[in-house]
Amino acid sequence: MTSISTPWQERARAKRQRAHATIPQAWLIDSSLLSSLQSPLEKFKHDLIGSGIVRRSGILTEREIDITENYPVSDLLAKLAAGEFSSLEVTIAFSKRAAIAQQLTECLTETMFDFAQERAKYLDGLRTEGKPLGPLHGLPISIKDGFQVEGYEATIGLVAYLDNGPSKINACLVDMLLDLGAVLYVKTNIPQTMMTADSHNNVFGRVLNPWNTALTAGGSSGGEGALVAFRGSPLGIGTDIAGSIRIPALCCGTYGFKPTASRLPYGKQVGCSNVGLRTITACAGPLANDFRALSIFTQAMIDARPALYDSTTIDIPWRSTDVATKPKLRIGLLPEDRKLPLQPPVRKAVDDAVELLEAQGHEMVPLSADKVHIANGLETMWKIFGIDPTGGRIVRDSGEPDVPSRTAMSAEFRRLSWDFVPDLSDKDGLERLATLRLRMADIAEDWRKIWIDNKIDAVIGPAAQNTAVPHDTYNLPPYTAILNLLDYPAAVIPFSKASKTLDVSFHPTEQQSVPPYDPELLDGAPCSIQVFTSRMRDEECLAIAEVIDDCLHAK
Repeated sequence: MTSISTPWQERARAKRQRAHATIPQAWLIDSSLLSSLQSPLEKFKHDLIGSGIVRRSGILTEREIDITENYPVSDLLAKLAAGEFSSLEVTIAFSKRAAIAQQLTECLTETMFDFAQERAKYLDGLRTEGKPLGPLHGLPISIKDGFQVEGYEATIGLVAYLDNGPSKINACLVDMLLDLGAVLYVKTNIPQTMMTADSHNNVFGRVLNPWNTALTAGGSSGGEGALVAFRGSPLGIGTDIAGSIRIPALCCGTYGFKPTASRLPYGKQVGCSNVGLRTITACAGPLANDFRALSIFTQAMIDARPALYDSTTIDIPWRSTDVATKPKLRIGLLPEDRKLPLQPPVRKAVDDAVELLEAQGHEMVPLSADKVHIANGLETMWKIFGIDPTGGRIVRDSGEPDVPSRTAMSAEFRRLSWDFVPDLSDKDGLERLATLRLRMADIAEDWRKIWIDNKIDAVIGPAAQNTAVPHDTYNLPPYTAILNLLDYPAAVIPFSKASKTLDVSFHPTEQQSVPPYDPELLDGAPCSIQVFTSRMRDEECLAIAEVIDDCLHAK
């Protein structure tokens, strides 16, 4: 163990070396293949997925490539149940691919390969005896670094936590996953303080987007987004307090689901905020490469009664819905906020989605920009987060510097003018919180009226103003944060890609905020739409989003 008097750079370097040493020698990419890529990777546009680098590495067998690339989660579970795949071979296949992903994108923090293989052997034995543990039996699942696993560290990329040692307990969600039969094999990278959309910290480095390494993978569950997109995980679990599941999903072209807070277990994680404040309640949720995986995971967890594991969860069973029997849906269309405009590829993706839905007979209902409170919600949430200085203090006390994206995001918020929240400068902490909670209530009341007045089943719109963007430039998350403020469930569906041939002029004003738009650099970046319903309507959100996904992808 290093001394806390050791410079932070040395402590961070030592941790990264220990993490790298856990990758088996046989799973290391040959240096000649690595040297064929322009470096540093984050400065150059490399498509790690389209380049076929996994096959070229020779690390996976043809069967392992097949396992990791060609089966949605439902099919993997079916083949595991039928004995066509063993949990051990599936676990090794995804472990190898995760190891490759780590060497190229820095998406991992902790690897648990030996633990995972022993677990898989145990589960295969139970399967042979006809004693499956649960609906996730034998499936490898990756988890964000904050989820504690007994015997493994949960440093969440903070120098201050490097000497905390291995966790002595499991997070509540980890206990549930194990009881449901899952195999845990890796933990994934996050941003410093988990309060920025660029997954970069001074311990584990910067997560790169596997579609384009010059772009961000998003945050704060950026390691999950990159790993799932690279197909190094069939199903990953992130967390979301302002978009931290949905932003990596939209940046990396995966599906993602943010449930209503407290429907899935969140307790016993390692964090860096004052949990006693409980201002905006974070939640845990899945990322995957197929939509059905989101529903499979969410229903499996809720059916297992999370309240028996985590006292902070709501003990409400999974409900069936009648969405599939409806001949058509009535869908609200979230408008663009004038202060927070959409990049051309995002606007086109939303327009194209609307056109396809209308062609299938679904009714689209434009919503009022003045009532949806995109900018107002962002202002309120930012100022709520500002009440808690814990994360910044932990960073400062350790001696490590702020990562650039945290500084850039704060500067961008201060640059803009805001007028929804009254002046708080003469109020103490409790008075500020009370004022902000009243503003939250005003927004929630307007949204209650939106649902009633428009008689809509769900709302679709952009998940962000942008696709993945250059590192440290994502800045503000308005189109995801509003749904955390309202505590609405929301799903992100990948749809379309940015194209440099899109002939649209885009010239934001000084009074507007939007990440930089470079058609050449963003060419080929995944686009997405977001689908959401009102609070506690998670089942409807998933069912409606699946109907929309089927429509958009002509299933």
